[in-house]
Amino acid sequence: MFPSQVTPVRTSNVLVLGAGNFGSCLADHLGESGHPVSLWSRKAPFVAHFNATHRNPDYLKDHHFSHNIQAVGPDLPDAKMLKEMDVLLFAIPTQAVRATLTQLRPNMDEAKLPLLIFVNKGIEIGTQALTLEIIVDTCGPQIARAATFISGPSFATEIVRRLPTSVSVASLSRAEAQRASDLFHQPWFRCYTGADPVGIELAGALKNIYAIAAGLADGLGFENNTRASLITRGLAEMTRIGVCYGANPLTFLGLAGVGDLFLTCSSPASRNYTVGYRLGKGESLQTILDTLGSVAEGVTTAKGVKKLIDELGVDAPIATGIYEGLYEGKDIHRGVRELMSRPPSDEINLPDKAGGPVKTDELDNAASRRRRGAITAHLPPPCKRCPLSLSN
Repeated sequence: MFPSQVTPVRTSNVLVLGAGNFGSCLADHLGESGHPVSLWSRKAPFVAHFNATHRNPDYLKDHHFSHNIQAVGPDLPDAKMLKEMDVLLFAIPTQAVRATLTQLRPNMDEAKLPLLIFVNKGIEIGTQALTLEIIVDTCGPQIARAATFISGPSFATEIVRRLPTSVSVASLSRAEAQRASDLFHQPWFRCYTGADPVGIELAGALKNIYAIAAGLADGLGFENNTRASLITRGLAEMTRIGVCYGANPLTFLGLAGVGDLFLTCSSPASRNYTVGYRLGKGESLQTILDTLGSVAEGVTTAKGVKKLIDELGVDAPIATGIYEGLYEGKDIHRGVRELMSRPPSDEINLPDKAGGPVKTDELDNAASRRRRGAITAHLPPPCKRCPLSLSN
């Protein structure tokens, strides 16, 4: 269907950290595009198996991966290897990002920093930090300004089959966003650039919670009206949370927002939807997680988001209900009744005031002050949480 692949003007040495479903498919995409790719896994048996067969024994098992990919690990790359890399692509769970960056940072060459791309979706438990904030904490604000985030409706099984896919690519550095876009662009893989990484991150993390809600509704036997309502009201909650955090509300109308939300809420191929569906059928959360076979980040994100919305003072009844069902043992049917029994309200209801767009002032210690809980002192009401000050 599509013309021949676009041959890059220059190839880039790419290190993909994380050999799961999405990391593997992106490694394959870049390898097929002509870039030499190193695919890191913390599992030595995976490394040996992949290099011998060019197949992933755990994910996308029927796919034969590009011969431009070499698996590496289980140790993290050393300074010599990092110096050879033009791109580091992080496809590891959000909960592992801080430890991984902390280990990698001393081995990064200040004179030749690679393009950093993050495709994980979630919020760090305990700190309620976005990946952008984790980067500031571990690598400093200068590296955070150049970090790039990719998100959007993009199932791995469809990417490796070259089915038409479009994603959002955002960075506070327009130049770095364009670099990442150029790296990934192919006739079947289209990138749209933007400058709102906070919105991209929040959309990618939050939509997983609403995918659990959609799956739960289907598991309970509800049908199309319910799913459409959940998607629409989930988008409203996502936007309210994002605006309070300093994101552009229009970001949530893009691929990383409504696009990814619609995909994950309407497909049994979504891990988070599957968790919700099985909960609706009466299985316990622990049984589901033990047998799912992969990470459903919405489960952990729900815990971080509950603290976040309490801190922001945002009305997010669907996200709150999912948290209560997952972690407080609230009866599912009772939760549905309470949600539907809420008094009528305005449909469009964004906060009058919110944390403004990200700025450079007070960047260096914003994250550390937020950790101590003192950052709320200088914020305009009603926003009680400051986004990272990073733009300019």
